[in-house]
Amino acid sequence: MKHSELSLFKEQGQKITCLTAYDASMAKILDQSGVDAILIGDSLGMVIQGGENTRSVSINDMIYHTSIVSDSSSNALVIADMPFASYDSSDDALKNAKSLIDAGARMVKIEGGSEHSDVIKTLISNNINICGHLGLQPQLVIKSDDYRVQGRNDSSAQTILNNALLLESLGVSVLVLECIPSDLAKTISEKLTIPTIGIGAGVHCDGQVLVSYDMLGITTGKQPRFVRNFLSNQITISDAVESFVLEVKEGRFPSESESY
Repeated sequence: MKHSELSLFKEQGQKITCLTAYDASMAKILDQSGVDAILIGDSLGMVIQGGENTRSVSINDMIYHTSIVSDSSSNALVIADMPFASYDSSDDALKNAKSLIDAGARMVKIEGGSEHSDVIKTLISNNINICGHLGLQPQLVIKSDDYRVQGRNDSSAQTILNNALLLESLGVSVLVLECIPSDLAKTISEKLTIPTIGIGAGVHCDGQVLVSYDMLGITTGKQPRFVRNFLSNQITISDAVESFVLEVKEGRFPSESESY
């Protein structure tokens, strides 16, 4: 899938589905089950490596997993996270983004807004497609207690909206909105022409993404309210993924109780 197809989905009112994968087996299941985009997330630092946050993930980790997933995906758009500290400068960002593209990614994801304007301009001028990420930014989280909903007050909500508009103006192709009130996500999605993909951002986003280990009930401990175990009423992982795709496409996930 080309990144431009996601914009076409938005124009046609079709919801976008995205799940994470880090290995060949999961990538093949997602790809064959109709998921529109596969994200090689730096969430691997937690669900694969067992860390408390995503900050220990290296660019070499991301290259390794991106290569595996891209080799196992023929239909879905493959997006790779730029890990923490891999885009501190434009030169570093370009070098590292190119390495992810060479590994098979069709798009790279960067957390943050105006503070990365120069980096984003550099990547786009070198024909690298970018997925933005606003709201809760996991790379800024050190302890689990720091995972909090963003944009609850007028000032922070306006900052997120302003950054969303800026990212679009810079040429970002897709925008992930994480852990923000659903009404704010609705406003942003309506104001942007590029598609928004929500995680804990309500049903009004143009698509939804979850960590695959979360939506399969593999992750242990307390889960955020936006996580639903799609495997609990299914027999196989493929069935669970297909259920996720259907629920998102038909606007039944997330529900109001799974939103903020």
